[in-house]
Amino acid sequence: MAVKKILDGQSVASVSRELGVAEGVLHTWKKARFESSSDVEKENLELKKRLKEVEMERDILKKAALIFGRGGSRDTSLLKRKVRIIRSSCCAG
Repeated sequence: MAVKKILDGQSVASVSRELGVAEGVLHTWKKARFESSSDVEKENLELKKRLKEVEMERDILKKAALIFGRGGSRDTSLLKRKVRIIRSSCCAG
C-alpha cells in the first residue's frame, strides 16, 4: 500500500509522515518493487512518471498563457507553438 501511494505520485516524505515509516525504508521497498517488476511493469511505471511530468509542464504553460496572453495575439501564438513542440516531442515515441 505504501509503495503504491508512492508510485501513484504521492511523495515519499508525505507517505512517510502519513504511515509513520522512515523514508529510507520506503525507498528500499520502492527499489525492491521496481527490481522485481517485469519489463512491461517497469515500462508502465516509467510512462506514468513521464506522464505526470508532462501534465505538470502543461499546467505551467496554461498558467503562463493566462499571464502573458493579455499582451496580444503574438504572445499567445508563440506560447501555442511551444505547446505544440512539447506535445510532439513527448508523444512522438
